[in-house]
Formats: sequence, C-alpha cells, structure tokens
Amino acid sequence: MNLSQQLINGLVLGHAYALVAIGWTLLLGVARLVNFGHGQMYMLGAFVTWWAVTKAGVPYALALPIAMCVGALFGVIMQRVMLKATMEQNLVSIMIMTLGFGYVFSGGAALVFGSTGEILDTALSRQEITMGDLWMTWQDAAIIFAAILVFISLKWVLDGTRIGRLVRMVAEDPKLAMLAGVNVRRVYYGVFAFEGAAVAFAAGMVAPRTPILTSMGFDEVIMTFVVVVLGGIGSVTGSYFAGIALGLFTALFGALVSPAYTTAAAFLVLIALLVLRPGGLSAGSAGGVH
Repeated sequence: MNLSQQLINGLVLGHAYALVAIGWTLLLGVARLVNFGHGQMYMLGAFVTWWAVTKAGVPYALALPIAMCVGALFGVIMQRVMLKATMEQNLVSIMIMTLGFGYVFSGGAALVFGSTGEILDTALSRQEITMGDLWMTWQDAAIIFAAILVFISLKWVLDGTRIGRLVRMVAEDPKLAMLAGVNVRRVYYGVFAFEGAAVAFAAGMVAPRTPILTSMGFDEVIMTFVVVVLGGIGSVTGSYFAGIALGLFTALFGALVSPAYTTAAAFLVLIALLVLRPGGLSAGSAGGVH
C-alpha cells in the first residue's frame, strides 16, 4: 500500500464528504430538521449536471449553476409542502415526508433519466496531476478547492453579515426571533434552498469521479449523516473537519481491510465518539448554527 497516495485519496474523499454535508449541517443547525431525502437530492443534482453537459451540450462550468438552481427549486418546494410541520417542529411528520420526497426523487429520476448508470466526463477529470508515484486529477483538486471556498464563504456569511445574524437568531430561538420581527418562514425557505443548491453543487463536482446511479442517494445520505453527527449538529467548522477525518479513515480502512466494510466501520467510530463526546467534535460549542 502506498500510504501517501491513500492519504491524498482520503483528503479528496473527505472534502467531497464535507461538501455534500454542508447543506444538511446548516439545515439541522437552523431548523432542527433531518432531511432523509438529502441523498436523493444529491442524486438528482448529479443527473441534472450530466444531462446538461451530455444532452444539452452546456459547458460544465455552466451546468453546475443550472444544477444548483434545480436543487434550490426542489428545496423550496419541499419546504413549501412541509412548512406547517416545520413551524410546529413536528419531527415525525417531517421525517416521513422527507423519506417520501426521497422515493419520489428516485422514481422520477429513473423515469426521466433511465435506470442505467451514466458517466460524466469533464476536461478536469481527464487531466492528471502527477508528483512522482503520487497522482490526482484536476477534478480532485477542484473538489478540494471548492469545498474550502464554500466553507470559508458560509462561515463569513454566518459570522459577518446581516443575513447570517438572522439565521443564527432563528437557529437559537425561532419564537423569540419571530417576536423580534424576523421573518422566520423566509429564513426556513432560504435554508432549504441553500441545502438544495449546495448538495446539487457537490453532486456536480463529485459526479465525474463515480458512476451516476438512481440508487446512489442511499449511500450518500448514510455517509453524510455520519459527517453531520460526527462534526456536531449545526457546526460548520466541525462538519468540515469531520468530513476530512471520515475521508481519511475510509481511504485507509478500505486499503488495509476492505472497502466493503467501510460504512459499518464508520458507524462504529461514530458510536464510539458519541459515547465519549455526545456533542460530536464540536462538543462544548454554543447551540444552533456556528
């Protein structure tokens, strides 16, 4: 085993995990909602990106914002349907509805795009960066760069802008924020739109590395859930470092043991961590989104 190559693979995979998880992290931190359709939204974003590039002939750089717009639209639609349950914090109803949306997305994608797998080939995925025996594609480098940029930008928005202050107010106490004149419903709509756009962007970035399948959403939602919980509910910084840690662990475990057992091993690590630090990596931080 080439340890250095596995570390590079782990860093790429970790930034991909973090990028996929960022929308769910914000949603959990602000609205306290678990979106079990997150993985299917990822799958939808990958298919939209593939369709825009291969069928519509759109440049890859333009296909990404198209996928983000579609993702944001579906996020808003989901929130519109679940608005009453969201305002009432009816978690059981929300869980059932998001599961239902996930199945609808999967069925709709199979109907529109077909049930066979697709491959998204880009100029970045065809070019390699070599350093002796080590290598990565430019697509891998773009994933790392995009993840860092997204996390820095989101952290700046949350900590340094009026929009971020309103989001943090709603995350801390939505009823008190409503009394202070904050339009809580609009914030929830914005958070759902961000989740849809963010996961679609992540899908478009990661899709050139893997086959695009209608069944890919389940695997993604499982690993994303590990990242979100591992990093601490609502912790943007914790989610970033949890994603990297999970990526490194997955790469090394897959090389040393077997890729078939990486998901089970990841959950064992998550269980062990939650026994020691119930709040995740960000235990001790303030509640809400941070």
